[in-house]
Amino acid sequence: MDFQSMLVSSLCKVFPDGTTIEQLHCRRLTGLKGETLSFQIAYHWNGESIEYGRIDVLSPLRNAVHIRMVELVPCEYPCHPKRDDGYLAVNPGMYPDRLVEIPEWGFPLIPGQWRSLWVTIELAEPMKAGEYPVKLLLKKDEQILCEPQILCEVLDLPLPKLPIPHTEWFHSDCLAQYYQVDVFSERYWEITEAFIQEAVKHKCNMLLTPVFTPPLDTVVGGERLTVQLVDVTVEEGLYTFGFDNFHRWIKMALTCGIEYFEISHLFSQWGAIAAPKIMAYKNGRYQQIFGWETDAAGEAYREFLHQFLTALKKELQASGIMERTYFHISDEPQMEQIESFRKAWEGVAKDLQDCKVIDALSDYAFYKEGLIRQPVCALDHINPFLENRPAHLWGYYCTAQCVDVSNRFIVLPGYRTRILGTQLYKYQLDGFLHWGYNFYNSQFSRYPIDPYRCTDAGWAFCSGDSFLVYPGRDGHPESSIRLMLMDEAMTDYCAFIALEQLTGREKVLELINVQKVTFDDYPQDESYLLDLRARVNQEIKNLLGSNKSFVTKCDH
Repeated sequence: MDFQSMLVSSLCKVFPDGTTIEQLHCRRLTGLKGETLSFQIAYHWNGESIEYGRIDVLSPLRNAVHIRMVELVPCEYPCHPKRDDGYLAVNPGMYPDRLVEIPEWGFPLIPGQWRSLWVTIELAEPMKAGEYPVKLLLKKDEQILCEPQILCEVLDLPLPKLPIPHTEWFHSDCLAQYYQVDVFSERYWEITEAFIQEAVKHKCNMLLTPVFTPPLDTVVGGERLTVQLVDVTVEEGLYTFGFDNFHRWIKMALTCGIEYFEISHLFSQWGAIAAPKIMAYKNGRYQQIFGWETDAAGEAYREFLHQFLTALKKELQASGIMERTYFHISDEPQMEQIESFRKAWEGVAKDLQDCKVIDALSDYAFYKEGLIRQPVCALDHINPFLENRPAHLWGYYCTAQCVDVSNRFIVLPGYRTRILGTQLYKYQLDGFLHWGYNFYNSQFSRYPIDPYRCTDAGWAFCSGDSFLVYPGRDGHPESSIRLMLMDEAMTDYCAFIALEQLTGREKVLELINVQKVTFDDYPQDESYLLDLRARVNQEIKNLLGSNKSFVTKCDH
């Protein structure tokens, strides 16, 4: 036969040449109610021309099974010159990432290439606990190509919700640009809601909220499309604020399942030297009143912020989300910008004294100055923070965290993305932040990009850093391998919590620590994470009192 296939885990990235494939030996998948399980069917077609296959699902769980194609995407800048030896590829190329629905004519059988199908099984909470066979029948015309089968076991315990905030910064201006819709039109709201729903489905529970157009990754002197939620009117130095769009945003987010909110940054990125772009109705005209030309520490902007924050806090209280809302001063300040950051913080410290304030940074000396209450530390600079731990400590990574630590670049192994959940649990971080859920601009937002053609923000960031989802044609996001891996990372965290609630944290740590796990030193293979979840699930099953045997490692 001209067809080969094998089952592989969700941690495997199937390259067309087959060099990265690692067969999944354990044919049993186990999960808690509410969990999404994933695996792949890797296949190779050695025919003379393109053909198409079909797939049937034979299982009592048929309605819970979703199968998508894994498509290759262009990676012109897959990684930085500064890197470790753990990357799957370092040269430009086409690599697997996008998850696409199978068209009516079937999935492609491409001559001479390995490809894969991504299979998910959603274990809805009403599902009865027990074992369910899942058989997949791959066919070309009436010819059976393969009949892979796994056994899916559902444990009789709901997956707890993620107990910490997880934010992937949401860029609604990029959605308006890509789909060419007017900001705050009904179509804008529909698209925005669809993208938020996808984020929540995969355990993003915090939402960046653009009270003003976020001053993120914007070239000095440049601007991004206005998505300011709060209306501002200025008359003789007094400001009035309209919150209709803000309240619609909050209501939409809560309906989608968002639990936490973060207010867009009050000052420019990288040191708080200026104000964000702020639009207002003044002298009968809608115009910009603050921006790059505004001294962040100037009296005019300080007075504006005082009036605005006073009004905003009342709205947050009225909406019932004040205790779940976080503020930002400026993203990623460096030590040479400490004085401008200090002045910016001093201007709002009184107004935010009863609020949660977080900001990303790397230098512990900056935190020691007392200018950031809850540091969000880059994972490759986190050790000093762990040694002299603040009361609250978050973590983040971006394109700069490219050596040794976890990240989600397209050409990194899947285990290197998923290990994050284990690290967050072990070190009890209070939240995790990433800057790019759907950033479809070049670096510094000089121009919009087509994410189907450009995955590196204009040769600036390692491919995959700036977005997790692709903008589908119908206004709904298309998923990626990386989004599913982030979901699995956070699901692992939730499973640890489930076991902890049954037996205590010490037992969970015992299972994690069978091998060394730090933020920059952890097992460099997929078996550790697969075996860890199997052991966690076994312990949960034992504690639930089941007498059925459960295989934690398989050799068949």
